[in-house]
Amino acid sequence: MASEKYLNNNLSFEERADDLISRMTRAEKISQLFHESPAIPRLGIKRYNWWNECLHGVARAGIATVFPQAIALAAMFDKKQMHAIASAISDEARAKYHEALTEDGSGQYFGLTFWSPNINIFRDPRWGRGQETYGECPYLTARLGVQFVRGLQGNDKKYLKTAACAKHFAAHSGPENLRHGFNAAVSLKDLYETYFPAFEALVKEAAVESVMAAYNRLNGEACSAGKILLTDVLRDKWGFKGHVVSDCEAIDDIYKFHKLAENLEQALSMAIENGCDLNCCNEICTSAKQGVIKADAQNMIKEEWINRNLKRLLLTRFKLGMFDAPDLVPFTDISADIIDCKKHRAMALKAAQDSVVLLANNGVLPLNKKKIKTVAVIGPNADDVEVLLGNYSGTPSSPKTALKGFAELKGIKVIYKKGCELTGTDKKGFPEAVKCAEKADAVILCLGLSPKIEGEECDTNGFERSNLGLPGVQQQLIKQIKKTGKPVIVVLLSGGAVSLSPDSADAVLQAWYPGQAGGAAIADIIFGAVSPSGKLPVTVYKNAKQLPAFENYDMKGRTYRYFKGKPLYPFGHGLSYTKFKYSDFKVKRASGNHKVSVTVKNTGRLKGAEVVQVYIAPPGAGKTAPIKQLAGFEKIELTPGQKKTVKFIISSEQMQIINIKGERESAYGDFIIWIGGTQPGFEKMNYCTQVLRKKISLIPPVLGRPTVWSVYILKCADGTLYTGITKDIQHRIKTHNSGKGAQYTRAHRPVKLAHLETGYDVGSAMAREKAIKALTREEKIGLFTK
Repeated sequence: MASEKYLNNNLSFEERADDLISRMTRAEKISQLFHESPAIPRLGIKRYNWWNECLHGVARAGIATVFPQAIALAAMFDKKQMHAIASAISDEARAKYHEALTEDGSGQYFGLTFWSPNINIFRDPRWGRGQETYGECPYLTARLGVQFVRGLQGNDKKYLKTAACAKHFAAHSGPENLRHGFNAAVSLKDLYETYFPAFEALVKEAAVESVMAAYNRLNGEACSAGKILLTDVLRDKWGFKGHVVSDCEAIDDIYKFHKLAENLEQALSMAIENGCDLNCCNEICTSAKQGVIKADAQNMIKEEWINRNLKRLLLTRFKLGMFDAPDLVPFTDISADIIDCKKHRAMALKAAQDSVVLLANNGVLPLNKKKIKTVAVIGPNADDVEVLLGNYSGTPSSPKTALKGFAELKGIKVIYKKGCELTGTDKKGFPEAVKCAEKADAVILCLGLSPKIEGEECDTNGFERSNLGLPGVQQQLIKQIKKTGKPVIVVLLSGGAVSLSPDSADAVLQAWYPGQAGGAAIADIIFGAVSPSGKLPVTVYKNAKQLPAFENYDMKGRTYRYFKGKPLYPFGHGLSYTKFKYSDFKVKRASGNHKVSVTVKNTGRLKGAEVVQVYIAPPGAGKTAPIKQLAGFEKIELTPGQKKTVKFIISSEQMQIINIKGERESAYGDFIIWIGGTQPGFEKMNYCTQVLRKKISLIPPVLGRPTVWSVYILKCADGTLYTGITKDIQHRIKTHNSGKGAQYTRAHRPVKLAHLETGYDVGSAMAREKAIKALTREEKIGLFTK
């Protein structure tokens, strides 16, 4: 068998896949189009289950490091840390795969193809699965998603470490109980401005190996069998080369609920024809396999479709090294010792610390250990491991609930009462909770939601929130505890935002579902061992009345980019225990892009991390374009008195707008660029940071003239400086030195090029020339002596 071409490591994966397919029978080929793929011993193809999960750690496969839930990872606003976490996850995934691998193959949840990340837009806080996403911003989602995929897939030039999957394509964000038959009606503008960008980025920048098609229809077309979505956009427009998998049993939905096919056979035929390569069916895929066999017997499936789809699947397995000797694949030596190792535990703790968002603080935090000796830890989420984990999680070896986190603090006495249940009207626990609070120097109320009441349809029996406040009698518990007069700190553990006003307590923290080390992180933040640095990846609305109907996929009135009302807390918000000052804000045009820089100084008394955020508002903001748009972010750590210059590049594409046809087009006129530690317009809510503002103008090119122009400075013979624009600098210098140029240069020849900037359209070049002329001689010299 070693002499067969498909086993020859010196050939390309394409050649090897073609050879392997040529040796397979039609029945064998069909058998591989399901997530539970059987072995084909005569060809050395092992049994393989494509269904594996690693949203925030290897899931459902025993002990693993459980990092904070995806929404919490987004709150870190930290690209480098996101990449490191994904790399750690893929290390554990590789170790588990090789440990579980048998001669026959691997079982479910112990494979290398992972159906993560979820890069849907969290457009409505009522969606229970929003916890799996990176929030409401397409830019933030794209930047973090790209890093997560790169961390999972590794950087080897030949092999994949694991195969990531961008899901759910596309326009999928609730309601959960309607997902199997729902039609998301979305304009082209909203698709390309909000719902598509993250998927496009993961395909083009991260080369994500897989894309999962969603349950719903998009503008009448089933996502799992849509030619427009899977072929025209994904493959032809974006150049996607990997494989597409359906969401589980989504192909059944095509005929059962969408009513686009008369039966299962027709639905399967549609999906295979239009490029859904892998069918995630029921647990053992019996009905789906029988359906394909029946459809094939009725000549409903062409062999060219089978070969095309199968090749994409086999290429993924080749890239993962499944047909090569272990010593040829660079990741096979990752041992099981790395699972839940000391380094990964430390990473999970830091991620939890960095994801906590301090929403409000009247000065009570951080608590002083010298003054606070006894704390009352109260609430339904104080000692519940499930609210550490969120959905799609692994099993931590030593989870730390909030209660345990405070109990492990040295010199602090902890007393505990549950107070009430998460939901329901029972207040029997109130009196004991009040007595508990009265005995303490400060009260920590651990409240919020739970994966039991927000999550996937199958986890919550289809329940989704209709309002945004605390469920049950939790709000009433806060009022009773406040009557004790003790300092009250509320810790919200949830995936979606909970509307709790700042004056409800002395301090309010959003801790999300913080992972295995969540309790320790919360205690560290509250007692000041770490300064909070998380920022909101979502808008916190005052109530559901501020939102359009849940089923409405129009972006108008949703998220910070389109919501014109006053939120409870804005996207990008998060307080600190220290203060940051911004200065020396610069914006410079360069090669069609804009270079942005600012100096940030820690002017407080404590070490802290700041998320430097850049926003832009194009002409027509709030009318033909988003009100504002995140265009860059960087997390930096500063000691007291330390300062750092942070640099960004805003690309020319980021300065474009999306028209009603879903097309990018250049925008001209006045742009506003902000830089600071919170979203512009909400500076008064954040006393820890600043926001600076600049206006720049882009002038449209003159028709009939070249679009690439240069701005130059010439140094004349008498030392004076002359500024102009040109499309050909060599010709311009020659003209000036020949005496055919401007009157001044004719009299002060020869001239030499001192400074050149290129990449402008003629209008922008003229504007830049005017700006340079306005500079002093020293400032002009500064341009060409840098």
